[in-house]
Amino acid sequence: MPIWEEHVSLRPYNTFGLDVRARYFARFTSVDELRELLARPETQAGPRLILGGGSNLLLTRDFDGVVLKNEIKELTISAENPAAHTARLRAGAGESWHGLVEFALSQELSGLENLSLIPGTVGAAPLQNIGAYGAELRDTFARLEAVEISSGALREFDREACGFGYRESVFKGPLRNQFVVTAVEFDLHRVSAGRPANVGYGALRDTLAELGYSPDAPTPRQVSEAVVRVRRSKLPDPADIGNAGSFFKNPEIPVAQFEELKARFPDLPGYPAPAGRVKVPAGWLIEQAGFKGQRRGAGAGTHGIHARQALVLVNHGGATGAELWALAEEIIRVVGERFGVELRPEVNIL
Repeated sequence: MPIWEEHVSLRPYNTFGLDVRARYFARFTSVDELRELLARPETQAGPRLILGGGSNLLLTRDFDGVVLKNEIKELTISAENPAAHTARLRAGAGESWHGLVEFALSQELSGLENLSLIPGTVGAAPLQNIGAYGAELRDTFARLEAVEISSGALREFDREACGFGYRESVFKGPLRNQFVVTAVEFDLHRVSAGRPANVGYGALRDTLAELGYSPDAPTPRQVSEAVVRVRRSKLPDPADIGNAGSFFKNPEIPVAQFEELKARFPDLPGYPAPAGRVKVPAGWLIEQAGFKGQRRGAGAGTHGIHARQALVLVNHGGATGAELWALAEEIIRVVGERFGVELRPEVNIL
């Protein structure tokens, strides 16, 4: 029986550490508990917020609705294919993402190691098709289960039905706020199969060498160690300073626009993207616009941009979500004026 609470602070449940309050709050640990909570008149009346790890969320105000925290736990090998040296891993949506990666490695399974140390929960990962260091969730994704909010029906979604794109899925588009993910399954390779590691990202190869591992033939565990080291060197720990990781998506622009910008800014990096476009690092644009390391506010409300990674907005103390969003809007405006490139948030803004 889920416990129903009122006027609950969400400070412990968002990685920015923002002290906003929810009118109603409850946790669920199973599909049945979720259905029970969805059936309540307060939930059906809305608004609703399904909360995982709170690591991809900027809360700019109190939430005058129902917050349901997903705490469904499960980590199992649901199927095995010895001939193909593969296995299907099933995870409850309330499991931590890095906990899932660690479990896969402990079971001698490869495919998730490049996504090590990404904050948040398993259930939130498909919503934005998380990715890092040359890998994306959709590379190993098999299927997910989700409960329809309006009916309580449990539905399955395969890779095609999820409509994955760059930090996108149908759950951020046409099906936004219509389903609650309850379980996700992945098709992974057995380490014994000797599948080549994904180490095309330059910093990974350098870090593997620093750790004393072969950059040409590392194990999945070694790749994970390298990813963890790289992430910790660039991104602040939310336990130490409030943040939601990369705040902006890397924009994809037409080739002609990239070439025009490259002529004006010769150091501008660019990487091939689908549909003949070029992906430009948002962090580079923000840094060149002069924001990296800036601090705003005074005293407990100090906030700003991280000194080592311009993509990361940080709450140094008691800043509000509205103050952080105002800074984000300023960054979007200045980058747009200087480079003619529109930055879009990767985090969800409430």
